Amino acid sequence: MRAIKRSRFKVLGVNTKKGTLALSILSAMLLLSACDEHAQNDNTAVTSHKKTLKNTLINTDAFNIKAMVKLPQTVECTLENGSQTQCTQVVLKYLPDNIEVGPFCPETLDDVGGIWDWDGTDAGLYRLDKAFLTMLNEQGFTFYDEDGNVHIVDNATIRPTVDHVCINVSVDKSVEITALLPLHPVMSEQSTALGTVSKVGIALAGVPIFSDAPSVQHTGHLPALDTCAGHIDPGGWYHYHGTASDIDSVYKHEHVNANCNNLTQKPSALFGYAFDGYPIYGSQEIDGTTPAELDSCNGHIGPTGESGTVTYHYHASNTFPNLPKCLKGVVAQNNFATTAQAGVGAKPPEGTRTTRHEPPGGGGPKAGDPNGGMSPPGFGEAAKKLGVSEKALMQAMQNAGGPNADLTIVAKTLNVTPAQLKAALPEKPKR
Repeated sequence: MRAIKRSRFKVLGVNTKKGTLALSILSAMLLLSACDEHAQNDNTAVTSHKKTLKNTLINTDAFNIKAMVKLPQTVECTLENGSQTQCTQVVLKYLPDNIEVGPFCPETLDDVGGIWDWDGTDAGLYRLDKAFLTMLNEQGFTFYDEDGNVHIVDNATIRPTVDHVCINVSVDKSVEITALLPLHPVMSEQSTALGTVSKVGIALAGVPIFSDAPSVQHTGHLPALDTCAGHIDPGGWYHYHGTASDIDSVYKHEHVNANCNNLTQKPSALFGYAFDGYPIYGSQEIDGTTPAELDSCNGHIGPTGESGTVTYHYHASNTFPNLPKCLKGVVAQNNFATTAQAGVGAKPPEGTRTTRHEPPGGGGPKAGDPNGGMSPPGFGEAAKKLGVSEKALMQAMQNAGGPNADLTIVAKTLNVTPAQLKAALPEKPKR
């Protein structure tokens, strides 16, 4: 106020007490008016901010800053039901700076690698070690040579030359991942099933989350997971296939000698957010109790976090894969894309020089590429013979039962005869 009065005195040359009083009153009115206008603008911004945050479950401050290419931002987006809304956009690195991954494939029978959820005879969760690999050998899946050296292939750059290999993909440090999470979750009229390599969400660690990895019985090959249930996509970026912040609970329940080495373990902690915007928690409530009345997607409505906000949320199970079995909410359109040359959501920049063999694609809303970007040998040729796309063939096989697909159903889906389908398909991997 004093600064303003002195300035006006100098400019107007006012010297009388009456003039001084009048000018003081005028200055005060002008200042109050300006302050009131500023306050109104601030209130408008606060109101707008509160409106944006209303019903928002996503705490962007909780994301790992060392995984970010840039800070999360709010953007306009369209849900798959056509609704216009707002989403949090996160842009991630190929791998967070503060996370170490692996081991994946053991180099020899004497080494110990990551884990695998075996779905054949003696199904269960195993460490990748001599006991497991020799068990597979007895079932006709041989992953090592006579000297005990494990067949390991980087399927992003090299095609397997033997029937069964352990896949250990190399990273691509240039990859950026862009994901959209609805700020105001909307329940869907019908839940969305999660098939093989379906998009589940984004972990607070800054790592994408996907459902089941491809079956060895389907592809003949084993895309090894590390002990945090993660591995490298054919596009060169790391992602989880389990609730990594509570994976040790699974190991304890299934008597597997393993521990996650890149994420703090806490069964009641928030793991991340599903692509429908709802939170994913571990296998316990915030108070340490076991969740009750979970639905078919492994979720329910109840208090969450330290604030006790009551909302729908998912929980991990204590069996692998410990992820939601389906999504209850509506996801955003085009909610996942990468600059990678291959793999799920691949959309490389125009003019990118291709150095990886796998074609871009995968990551559909209900079920992604059933083989994580790697189709079984001969399926591309089979698709050509049938006059359909390789993706359509693989999806039809997956929907009809995966490794044990009902070929009659597959043939009907593809509008071909069962005889034509059987003649086109390659033989199953040797057993």
